Amino acid sequence: MTAFFALTTSLLWGLADFGGGLLTRRTPALTVVVVSQAVAATVLGAIVVATGGWSEAGPRLWFAFAAGLVGPIALLSFYKALALGPMGVVSPLATLSVAVPVGVGLVLGERPGLLQAAGIAVAVTGVVLAGGPQLRGAPVQRRTILLTLIAALGFGTVFALITEASTTVTGLFLSLFVQRLTNVAVGGAALAVSLRRGGRAVPEGGFPWASLPALAFVGLADVAANGTYAVAAQHGPVTVAAVLASLYPVVTALAARGFLSERLRAIQTAGAGLALLGTLLLATG
Repeated sequence: MTAFFALTTSLLWGLADFGGGLLTRRTPALTVVVVSQAVAATVLGAIVVATGGWSEAGPRLWFAFAAGLVGPIALLSFYKALALGPMGVVSPLATLSVAVPVGVGLVLGERPGLLQAAGIAVAVTGVVLAGGPQLRGAPVQRRTILLTLIAALGFGTVFALITEASTTVTGLFLSLFVQRLTNVAVGGAALAVSLRRGGRAVPEGGFPWASLPALAFVGLADVAANGTYAVAAQHGPVTVAAVLASLYPVVTALAARGFLSERLRAIQTAGAGLALLGTLLLATG
C-alpha cells in the first residue's frame, strides 16, 4: 500500500509540476499559485462539509497550517530559481527535499533493511540524474543555488508536516483544506506586495480564462498528491514513502517528452532507468 500511494504521489506531483511549468510561461507564477490553490481550497471545502470533517478539528491542524505557510515559499523559490538558472542545475538540487522526511524517519527509529537501503540509494541517484544535471557551462549564481536549496528544504518540510497533520481520512480532508487556505492567504499577500511594487498579476491580454481548467488541474493534482503521500507515510516507513514520492521529476521529464516532444538526454534516460530499479528494490524489500 505504501509503494502504491507513494508512486501515485510522484505521478500527481510530476504532472502538476509539468502543468505549472507550462502555465508560468504565459502567466505570472504568483497568479498560477494563488488561482490553482484557490480552486483546490474550494473543492476541499465542499468535501469537508459533505464528510463532516469539521469534527476532526484539533491541535494537529497546526501542522497543516505550518505546511500552508512553508509551501508557497518553497514553490515560489523554486520558480524563481528556474527563472534565474539552468534547469539542469535547479531540478536535481531540488530533489534534495527527500532528505528531510527520510531524516525524520531515521530519527524516529526507522531502519530500512539492506535491500531497501540499496533501493533508496539507487532511486535517489536516478532522480538526480533524471533531472539532467548540467555538468558543464558557466558558473551558476549563488542566489540561484540558495533559492533552490530553500525550495528543497521547504518541499521536504511540507512532506514531513502533512504526515503529522491527521490520522483519519476525514481529518486529512480538513488538514488539506486548512493547508490550502493558508497557501492562498500567503500567496495572495505576496501577490498584493508584487502589485504595489509594479508587478503584473495577469498577462497583457488579460486573465487567461481558457487556462482555468489547466489551473484547476494543477491545484487539484497537487492537493491529491499531498493526500496520497500522507496515506503512504502513515501506512508504511516514511523513508520508503518519501523516496518513492520523490520520483516526480522523472514523471515531469517523461511528460515533456510525450507532450512537447522534448528529447531526453542520455543521462536523463539512465536516471529514469535507475529510478525504476530503485523503485523495484524498495517495493520488494
